[in-house]
Formats: sequence, structure tokens, C-alpha cells
Amino acid sequence: MSAVTAPAPPQESHKRPKADLSDRAVAENRLGQRLVAPAVFMMVLVTAWPMLQALWLSMFKYRLTTPDDREFVGLSNYVTVLTDSLFWRDTYNTLLIMLVTVGVELIIGFTFAMVMHKIMIARGLMRTSILIPYGIITVVSAFAWQFAFSLNNGFVNAWLPFFDENFNWFGGHWPAMFAIMVSEIWKTTPFMALLLLAGLSQVSEDMLEAAQVDGATWWQRLWKVILPNMKAAIMVAVLFRALDAYRIFDNIFVMTRGAQNTESISFLTYRQVIEQMQLGMGSALSVILFLSVLLLAFGIVKLFRVDLAQARGEG
Repeated sequence: MSAVTAPAPPQESHKRPKADLSDRAVAENRLGQRLVAPAVFMMVLVTAWPMLQALWLSMFKYRLTTPDDREFVGLSNYVTVLTDSLFWRDTYNTLLIMLVTVGVELIIGFTFAMVMHKIMIARGLMRTSILIPYGIITVVSAFAWQFAFSLNNGFVNAWLPFFDENFNWFGGHWPAMFAIMVSEIWKTTPFMALLLLAGLSQVSEDMLEAAQVDGATWWQRLWKVILPNMKAAIMVAVLFRALDAYRIFDNIFVMTRGAQNTESISFLTYRQVIEQMQLGMGSALSVILFLSVLLLAFGIVKLFRVDLAQARGEG
């Protein structure tokens, strides 16, 4: 007679139950979807056709001067772009401008935000005056900085101590890149400061006072309290500015027109479409630029790993 064994107890699942969203989070999600839906519909309606048209044209060898001589080449334009050293040089210039300008703007913008947050006298005047550079049209500010760095009439050489007054800023690659970056930083730092100021105002004063009572220094309060609680605002500021800097065009067009190897991807696309009238190649460049912007945005969001529920105070 065989021994009767007791049935084995059911194995417990190692998967943790998915946390339910709070009623507030569900209501906010529904409200957000309703508010965003009209804007998304209009954006898709306006942009979908040009994007699809650019994708279709990128499959052709198509020059506007000979519209009847259009030839379907498939992905040949993309292969040509991705194997061209000029494209990768312009990509390097674009990434360099983006990294340097966003990094410097983040530091200076955070400093301005701290000053604007702490100042008590003429706070409104201070916040308004610091936004003046951002209110100036980019082309106008680029012309102003081109004049400032010019060899004959500029004041930069005269104002810099121990500097050659006959130095030509637009006569070499790195000086020209420096001038472009300075104009970009001056123009858009106020935007960065404004976004960081909004995040700084969300930092709890009680937490700062508690850290100070516990003996934390100013640097410790900055790294352990202020910056962690501003992570969402910093991500938004870096995301907006990085995407904008990656598509830089106006400053380069006005100040150098791509001379001294200062082209960006956007300027290269402009040359292909407007100057050389290569619609097929230019469309391929625009599609690659669009995809690289999406990849950049995805990378920044993943890099910061911001918990939006915790940022709203639900975590």
C-alpha cells in the first residue's frame, strides 16, 4: 500500500502586487488627458502631413531645379548621410554646443534663481530685468554679439585685459564656436533661471530649517535637501534647453553662416534644402534630426529617473 502524501501547499507568487493609483492621481490623469487632447489633436493635424511628406521625399533623389527628374532610391539618402564625414562633424559641433551651453546655463541659471528666490527688495523688478535677454529676438541678439566680437568695431577685444585688439574671433574654428556659445548662453540663461526658480520655490523651508538645526552646512543643505527636491524642475529645464540647443540655427546663420567648420545639423539641412535645393537629401536629414531629438529627449528622461508621483507629494 503506497503512502498517502499530503498535497503540497500552493507556492506563493514572488511578484509584488501592482500598487493602485490614488483617487487623486486617477483624477489628475483624466483631467490631464482631457486638457492635452485638443492640443495633441491640433499638433498632429498640423505636423503629421509635413512629417509624412518629409519621410516620403527622403526616399527619392529629388532636386527642385529638375522636378521631373525624380528617382526612387529607397534608403540610399540615409546611407549617404550616415556615411558622410561632414554629417558627423556637424553632429559633433551640435553636441558640443548643446553640452557646453546647457551646462553653463544650468550653473548660472541656478545662481540667478537662488538670488531671485532670496532677494526681498524690488523682487518683481529683479525678475523682470533678468528676463530681458530672453525677450529679445534670437536674430537680433546674434547680430548684436556678432558686432561685439567683430574685428573692427567690436568691444570684446578692447574690454578684455591683456588681449590682442586685432584678434579675429571669426578667423578660426574654436574662437568662432566660443562666440556662438556666448551668444546662446546670454540669450537663454534667463529661461533656465525662470524654470529653476519655479522648482526652487517648491523646496520646503521646514526641511531646510531642520537640516540647519541638525548642523548641516550650506553645501550639505544644497546637495542633500535643495537639489534632490528640485530634481523634477532640473529635468524639465535641462530637457527644454537641450532640445532647443540641439536644433541651434539662428546664431550660426547670422554670426558665421557655417564658416570655420561651425555648422550644426540644422544648418546642414538648411544648406541642402534651401541653397542646393536637394529635397530628397534635405528631407532625410530632417528625419534624422527629428529621430535624434526624440532619442535625446528619451535619454534625458531616463537619466534623471524622476518619480512624478513623488514629486507631486504622493510617494
